[in-house]
Amino acid sequence: MIDRLAGMPGALRTAIALVCGALAALGFQPHGWWPLTPLGVAGLTLVVLAARRVAGAIGLGYAWGVGFLLLGVGWMQVIFVQAMVGLVMVEAVFYGVLGGLLKVAFRLPWWPLLAAGCWVAVEFTFARFPFTGFGWMRLGYAMVDSPLAGVLPLIGVTGLSFLTALVAQGAVWLLEAWTRRRGLVAIAGLAAAALLSAAGGLVPAGAQVGTANVGWVQGGAPGGGVYGLGEPRTITRNHAAEAGRLRDKVDAGELPAPDFVVFPENTTDMDPYRDAQTGTLIRSTAARLGVPILFGAILDGPGPDERQTASLWWDPEQGELARYVKRGIVPFGEFVPYRSLLLPLVPELAYVGAQSVPGLVPGALPVTLPDGRGTTLGIMVCYDLVYDDFAYDTVRYGGQLILVQSSNAMYQGTGQIEQQFAITRARAMELRREVLVVTTSGVSGLINADGSVAFTGPEHVGASGVVTLPERTGLTPATWLAPALELAIVVLSLLGLGLALAWGRMGRSAPSPGEENGRLGSVA
Repeated sequence: MIDRLAGMPGALRTAIALVCGALAALGFQPHGWWPLTPLGVAGLTLVVLAARRVAGAIGLGYAWGVGFLLLGVGWMQVIFVQAMVGLVMVEAVFYGVLGGLLKVAFRLPWWPLLAAGCWVAVEFTFARFPFTGFGWMRLGYAMVDSPLAGVLPLIGVTGLSFLTALVAQGAVWLLEAWTRRRGLVAIAGLAAAALLSAAGGLVPAGAQVGTANVGWVQGGAPGGGVYGLGEPRTITRNHAAEAGRLRDKVDAGELPAPDFVVFPENTTDMDPYRDAQTGTLIRSTAARLGVPILFGAILDGPGPDERQTASLWWDPEQGELARYVKRGIVPFGEFVPYRSLLLPLVPELAYVGAQSVPGLVPGALPVTLPDGRGTTLGIMVCYDLVYDDFAYDTVRYGGQLILVQSSNAMYQGTGQIEQQFAITRARAMELRREVLVVTTSGVSGLINADGSVAFTGPEHVGASGVVTLPERTGLTPATWLAPALELAIVVLSLLGLGLALAWGRMGRSAPSPGEENGRLGSVA
């Protein structure tokens, strides 16, 4: 098959790479056809190995990345089409580099292992660089419903990405040159992966130390691109109104009384301390509910033309008692890198507004419930989800109730919302904790500790309820092993690539037996 691909015109190989990238993206939500992801990954390897030179492999990798990202993150066009195109063109560079690395890795006999490591190394890089990274389309996020997903509490998203890539490379390895020995090795590898996944399924949920009745409020938002939250204070009024309906259902005995109520990110679009109307709405909402609330607020500062996205623990009588400031902020969504340089060149970036400043403290917030019990809230706000350490810190620092607050109003009607929910499911499986998701306009819901979905609320409209959440303690192996595993894979992959380069040079410098005989004959 590789020889056949090598004989094709370059334009046709490029088209195949684009199609394979799109196939891999179909494994992600909202499509969720996860078998297509390893198939698309295998397709990239095939076209890259058929390239004559590393430069050609880089071009094919870039084409694969364009196909992958156009379908995978095309939802960003609801903000600005230019922003979406720019993101795709920049992020596809990483897959271009990956194409070159796969071509180099092929020089070694054990190249499938090295190729899978290269996938992890590239994901490691684009999750951090540039501008804090864009770790959205990692292979592991597409595989939460696959048989391999059982490994998540053991080796995390990193490990699941590695195994997904390894399965794809193994398939190409068999196609490249089928032998009985290779078949037996492949069967043994699949059996080992199945055993590891089964072992992950045996990791229990954290030890339960209590329960809490947690209310949730999704106020609903107008939706639709940059101005998805509507006119100023609209989103806060919507949530205040839905909170009133929740209180009415509790008073009528339809729902149990909550210990506290969670609202989403961007419950306020203005600083409740600076805007009198917003502050009044928050105070009246807390008073109406009669219990503490955790709500997402936009706060001015700490410096001029700066802001922070925070989760405030607000007591109906004492006001704010604790806060968590969002750590994972979105480049070109919440802040503009090199702002003074880029704003004159791209005036549309002004819509971002004041520069967001990330928090520095893990999302583990100790609070006291109305009955005097203490608990710790493990909080992730929207983009926090894509950073492994931010997710793991919620339980490393004692989080007992895991909460995700998000504002997806801008992306209503797009695949972004389902993709984020799938990432949240992966986090629930890694942490082995129930996760309550509360958003402005959907998808809100409860994810069980095994990643299954207990319920989801309606989209685009107001909704509310009360759920009983177990308070849990303890860590899964993934929370301490996955970061070390990721670093080890990256380092070993770099060493392996160095060996492959040296191997390639030795292969070019050493004459073949035929060449050696020819040279001896000419001397003679």
